[in-house]
Amino acid sequence: MRYPDLGTLTRRPVPALIGSAAMLAATVTTAAVLHQTSEPADAHTAKAAAPALATAAPGKPADPPAPDPLLTSPEAHSVDYDFQFQPNYYYCGPASTRMALTSSGVALSQGDLAARLGTTVNGTNSAADVTRAMNGVLGKDEYRTRWIPGQQATGAQAEQLQRDAVAAMSSGRAVVANIVGGATDESGVYHEFSGGHYITLVGYRDRGRAVQVADPSGMFGSRTYWMSTWNMANWIAARGYSA
Repeated sequence: MRYPDLGTLTRRPVPALIGSAAMLAATVTTAAVLHQTSEPADAHTAKAAAPALATAAPGKPADPPAPDPLLTSPEAHSVDYDFQFQPNYYYCGPASTRMALTSSGVALSQGDLAARLGTTVNGTNSAADVTRAMNGVLGKDEYRTRWIPGQQATGAQAEQLQRDAVAAMSSGRAVVANIVGGATDESGVYHEFSGGHYITLVGYRDRGRAVQVADPSGMFGSRTYWMSTWNMANWIAARGYSA
């Protein structure tokens, strides 16, 4: 079945695949700090009130850096999950969220998740709703939202997606991505959703340079397919993902 166009965003050109050598170099670089906590308006007063928090104990060694999932995780991994197609044109969010939750052992109906997501005939608003709903179901902040602003992902954003996908899926958790426009999978099939769509990432290989997509739409042939992480990052651009 064909789905109506839910938006007016135009298709973006999809860049060529990342070269293996470039992606290999990217995997061994140190990731930049993506989130920083702002100081309070009266930062001086806050620090004066709690000097122990601002100054490390003399002679205490610095905390070791967090392990790099690209170096410590298996080279390839797929999660266990329960696939379901979406029953209508606007339930891609509930269907993709349900598939991700089943990787954590939780199976709710798409109707239940639609209510939690705030899904309407216009779809599900954003990846932030998916993150909120999944964390609410799981009872802990297991997922967080990453945004890729702009019409094309940067190399750093593609690398972050690679790291997030490997970290999540090597721990058994699927990733939900909110995409828009079109992208080509590794078999050469072009997938286009000009009004936006939700999909679930359920596997990775080559240390996260490619991800496996579970697509609840039933369009474009196979319900699962592989795509380079670079193409996936550009497909998510202007939207976000929950990992």
